[in-house]
Amino acid sequence: MRLVLLGLPGAGKGTQGERLAEKYSIPHISTGSLIRSVINSGLKLGEIVNAYIAKGNLIPDEYMMEILRQRVLADDCRNGWILDGFPRTVQQAKHLDEMLKRDSTVLDRAFDIRISAEEAVSRITNRRVCRSCGQIYSIEHSPEKVKGICDKCNGPLYQRPDDNVEVATHRIQVYMEQTHPVVHYYAQTGRLTSINGEQGIDGVFADLQVAVAELYAKKAGEEL
Repeated sequence: MRLVLLGLPGAGKGTQGERLAEKYSIPHISTGSLIRSVINSGLKLGEIVNAYIAKGNLIPDEYMMEILRQRVLADDCRNGWILDGFPRTVQQAKHLDEMLKRDSTVLDRAFDIRISAEEAVSRITNRRVCRSCGQIYSIEHSPEKVKGICDKCNGPLYQRPDDNVEVATHRIQVYMEQTHPVVHYYAQTGRLTSINGEQGIDGVFADLQVAVAELYAKKAGEEL
């Protein structure tokens, strides 16, 4: 099963991606972690990508597609994957379709986890992150058990410097201009499912599970 998670910053794509990955035993691939792993790999591609990052420039699509292709060809992606944070533009979505077509595969479904801009700002500004393991908490929706301490590793929690109203508002504007058209691209090609992201975490996951189960049942029927 090959899936893409879309949604405003703070929509919960990372959280839901991790839960789906655990449920269906397929890897959750976030753009950020993918880029970091390539930079730390010691490969020439990592050096090229790091040069763009260091200057604050976007990574050209040709390099992003090569990074992604190398990742999805790994053995753990044999039964599928979940993309989080990619594609960011319609052009990237088209490149992804072309890449999968060359490998005789297709994207099964894109999920748009829908929340309002106001909810996105609230979630971002209420977010806290563990310095040790990266676990994310929400002051409002999923707080830590002991204030300031990670439940998983007992590491200290902190607020990212860019998790403020001004930066969150800018990120939302960029998303609407660059990435929201991707939602329409997948809708027009009949591969989009919208999920109410303003439910609790369990409610969102339940809706995602229903939709993914339907996809698995449809694929099984097609293979008979």
